[in-house]
Amino acid sequence: MTITASSDSALPSRPVTVSIIGGAALLMCLGMGMRQSFGLFMVPITGDLGLSVSDFTFALALQNIIWGFSQPFVGILGDRYGVRLLMVGGSLCFSLGIIATLLATGPLTLLLGQGVLIGLAMSCTAANLSLTSTARVVSEKRRSLILGIVAAVGSFGTFIVAPMTQSLIVGDGWHVAMFVFLCLTILMLPAAYVTGLVDKVGTPRKRAGAGSADSLTSVLRTAMRHRGYVTMSVAFFVCGLQLVFLTTHLPTYLALCGQDPMLSAKALATIALFNVVGCYVLGWLGGRFPKHIILGLVYVVRSMAVAAYFVFPPTPFTTLLFAAVMGLLWLGVAPLVQGLVAQMFGLRYLATLSGIAFFFHQVGSFAGAWGGGLIYDAFGSYDHAWQLGVLIGLVAGGAQILTNDQPARPPVLRPVSA
Repeated sequence: MTITASSDSALPSRPVTVSIIGGAALLMCLGMGMRQSFGLFMVPITGDLGLSVSDFTFALALQNIIWGFSQPFVGILGDRYGVRLLMVGGSLCFSLGIIATLLATGPLTLLLGQGVLIGLAMSCTAANLSLTSTARVVSEKRRSLILGIVAAVGSFGTFIVAPMTQSLIVGDGWHVAMFVFLCLTILMLPAAYVTGLVDKVGTPRKRAGAGSADSLTSVLRTAMRHRGYVTMSVAFFVCGLQLVFLTTHLPTYLALCGQDPMLSAKALATIALFNVVGCYVLGWLGGRFPKHIILGLVYVVRSMAVAAYFVFPPTPFTTLLFAAVMGLLWLGVAPLVQGLVAQMFGLRYLATLSGIAFFFHQVGSFAGAWGGGLIYDAFGSYDHAWQLGVLIGLVAGGAQILTNDQPARPPVLRPVSA
């Protein structure tokens, strides 16, 4: 492979950089805030439409698997042609998904809205393209910290959206709450457009220069032979499984235990609030210590927290304490993974390689959402679901700690200054 040096002189001016980072953070804030609040609609929607728990969770599982399957292809398009059109189109697709959910009369319409349309929308608007855009306009020295800050701002959306959504559902019904979501998707459009300024800096392909010899096929071959990348991608499965299991099933679990319906919204809001701190801290740590070790420790500690919470009957205090701990370990894994991919392979195919890793995350999300529903329908409790999640979380965390984070050899092409 041809190698070219990365140069901070290729970075855009400060106002453009701030605009891109701000747009990416707002896009994540709105998209992730809504996505992580969909579990609050489970009880009212299933009751109103006469659906089973597994019907609803399959729609969310389909959303996650479509997000995962489409993410590598969206990443390829973003690396090759730029991100603006993808992000704007994804925001419009999000709106259509909310409209389809509002008009749902049965499982098929719900699958179209919550599953297909919002799954595609998340692939274009959520973490991967937003963090990729951010990574391309900051220096390597500051990258991990800035990615952590963007993820922190993005996670703040759940802190705002979750309690607002639960209040609207209780006071006005789920249709009104979903209509507010539709209004939020309209706000995503300007954020997507501003983030797309990164395309004016030049797509990675153009900035790489005409003489580059790297092809996507050769890069993928190198990645598939890199033990650290493969381990990181497979371990990312656990992250998706654990997080989506909680956002989807925690409201139902608390309702089964006789807790106040607002407790689940407070728990999601607490996760989001502490996630702001967690993203910043994990981003800071990722700039100073080996990212793969920090990532593995997150999986291990998170699994231990899940075990400690579910082994005893929940109370408001233990639920909010658990939510705080999980918040510290929540979305902060995203900048660590993004930073690891950039460290191992450079920026040229960052969206593509991060997208492939994220595919495994979404396979785990599918298992966490639908699998949790199936286990509950079969056994009448969530005991086997959380026990399985804890077991594979400990295994994945250990494997992640023991793998390597060395740059690929031969290194993948990095962009040069224009």
